[in-house]
Amino acid sequence: MIGPQDVWVALALGIFFFGAKKLPELSRSVGQALSEFKKGMAGPEADPPAAATPRADDGATPPKPEEPAPR
Repeated sequence: MIGPQDVWVALALGIFFFGAKKLPELSRSVGQALSEFKKGMAGPEADPPAAATPRADDGATPPKPEEPAPR
């Protein structure tokens, strides 16, 4: 069983090997990898349909028509 002393030792080793600046980035990437793994284990039925995902141009204003050049 993992106790509080084990967590402190692991944290100290992480700071020693990776540095304090890299730990947040490292933990973020581990979290993203775990979430992708869980999505992959859930299968394709857990993925939302493609029609439900918003497109990048939704809500964008249409381009203005070009005005003729002044003479």
